[in-house]
Amino acid sequence: MGVPKHRVSKARGRKRKAFTMRLETPTMVECSNCGNRVLLHRVCPKCGFYRGKQVIKPEELA
Repeated sequence: MGVPKHRVSKARGRKRKAFTMRLETPTMVECSNCGNRVLLHRVCPKCGFYRGKQVIKPEELA
């Protein structure tokens, strides 16, 4: 097993840990009906469409 020659500094170790633990931005797609940016696999809150079909009416949202 390899043995480190020098001690890893706090900044270097924390930088490595922070790189693997960072949050990723959610994937957004355009609504096929109105062009609004929506999360994947979600009903568009603006027009109520999902996969080209009217799922809910926009009046029900408000």
